[in-house]
Amino acid sequence: MAKVPVSSPQYVWLGAVWATLLDAALVAIAVLWWIDAAAPPQDLPWKPLKLEDPPGLATAAKFAGAAQDRRLCRAILREGGVRFTEVAEQVDGSCAQLNAVRLTAGVTRLSPAAPAMTCPEALSYAFWDRHGLQPAARRILSQPVTQVDHLGTYACRNIYNQAEGRRSEHAFANALDVAGFRLADGRRLTVLGDFEREDERGRFLRAARDGACDWFRATLSPDYNAAHRDHLHLDFGRYKACR
Repeated sequence: MAKVPVSSPQYVWLGAVWATLLDAALVAIAVLWWIDAAAPPQDLPWKPLKLEDPPGLATAAKFAGAAQDRRLCRAILREGGVRFTEVAEQVDGSCAQLNAVRLTAGVTRLSPAAPAMTCPEALSYAFWDRHGLQPAARRILSQPVTQVDHLGTYACRNIYNQAEGRRSEHAFANALDVAGFRLADGRRLTVLGDFEREDERGRFLRAARDGACDWFRATLSPDYNAAHRDHLHLDFGRYKACR
């Protein structure tokens, strides 16, 4: 078979194709380099999730991944200045406290202090505190929240304390029931007494609820049903809800 001359149209065409592909690859590399250098880290999926970064285009996906990674969940809390202690794992029949921590500093104080909660729940609380709760307090009340009053995280029970049915996320230390907030000026706002009000107290509580929806999988308030008339139920369970 006769050899095709190097200068034949076939070789010229192949050379042009490879040159075009190489140019495209170089342009793509340059564009990615520029994006990596110029875009905010919260918009880039390959940049690490950080508590101090404001929410961005890639935050939700990175947060979901971090919540499923035991070590990464703790690393993000630690790097964000949140201090915690580990909770010894325990199983009580069909209830359990696994992958749990107690937040001790670096977030708005919880009262009663440092309840046991899963690391994903703790991560949700830290991000809500930093990017939802405190910004809403400064915007609406012109002051920070100094304490979050809650009704507990762990309780070995079914939903609504029914004798039969599905276990509550509280049965796995994977939920937090928030009853109210203490402000820097000493005032106390409660879900039971202030959620329905049309003044700044009610607006703040509803904004706090809305902000929690960005970080917890289920956020239930008095708008959901009468069982939640006195608290915000915030959990990191299987079901998504924002009511």
